[in-house]
Amino acid sequence: MLLPKRVKYRSAMRGRIKGTATRGTRVDFGDFGLKALEPGHISSRQLEAARKAITHRTKRTGKIWIRVFPDKPIPKKPNETRMGSGKSPTDHYAAVVRPGMILFEIAGVSDDLAKEALGRAADKISVKTKIVSSDVFKE
Repeated sequence: MLLPKRVKYRSAMRGRIKGTATRGTRVDFGDFGLKALEPGHISSRQLEAARKAITHRTKRTGKIWIRVFPDKPIPKKPNETRMGSGKSPTDHYAAVVRPGMILFEIAGVSDDLAKEALGRAADKISVKTKIVSSDVFKE
């Protein structure tokens, strides 16, 4: 699973995800990409499950790029704990995703296989996504 080696602050505020993505909105490395259509948090477990689904479907041919990194600590209080007593310890890490952000890219496989693999990865992720190709972004 992906997680940061070091963090400056142990816990972070939750914040609000508003607006659309300004960076990471184009398929820069591969031929096809998985694009987020709504805002949300994607946990490192979801990213790992999606990555495994892609590599399993493509039988480890081609190349995969993961364009997001889970660096936001998400705290969780233990069960049956009374309210108060400060902020709880970090449970897992998540990536903050805005609409328009490319999550995964794939290259070196046929178009049908790439679309099928990215479709399986989309099933593992908690935000709505669509498959886009790099042809759309070429001028």
